[in-house]
Amino acid sequence: MLQIDYFFSTLSPYTYLAGTRLEEVAARHGATVAYRPFDIGALFGRTGGTPLPQRHDSRKAYRLQELRRQSAKTGLPLNPQPMFWPVNGAPSAYAIIAAARSGQGDVGALTHAFLRACWAENRNIAEDDVIRDILAANGFAPDIADRGMLMAAETYAQNLEEAVARGVFGSPFYIVGDDRFWGQDRLEDLDLHLSGKI
Repeated sequence: MLQIDYFFSTLSPYTYLAGTRLEEVAARHGATVAYRPFDIGALFGRTGGTPLPQRHDSRKAYRLQELRRQSAKTGLPLNPQPMFWPVNGAPSAYAIIAAARSGQGDVGALTHAFLRACWAENRNIAEDDVIRDILAANGFAPDIADRGMLMAAETYAQNLEEAVARGVFGSPFYIVGDDRFWGQDRLEDLDLHLSGKI
């Protein structure tokens, strides 16, 4: 079966702005999605990216404009400067990894719920109570991340290594075979690629 490897960070506003469009694309083409959350700060350090605080003011100003425009375009409300950000992305990533490993439930909806919590609801996605609430609200056992923490931590580290090895340098990032697509604004291209049009 066709698989889309989905590399992302729960700290990325652009990943939030993707909404659940990836899952819609996958469903159209009978593809599965392999969810691979990773540490975006560590990725930047290894692939030439610049963390937001170190970027030039012109880049920071453009980012805010772009987030506003993309929020309007996608219809997804977004707070470009959320109350709890930056925050430790590992706990929410561990929860997603453990949920995906369980083989049950809608991991796409869960992933989007964590992103929405950060970027639209001003919730701290590193807090245990928030993680448990989001897991439960999306049909997963609220303690699934606790029970699978060691496995999830190891997978989180492996995802970073795989991301670097496969040419990932940002979030969201979609890979099908040797073809790579960076950014929520490339989901249309991914769809066209899977249709054999590009």
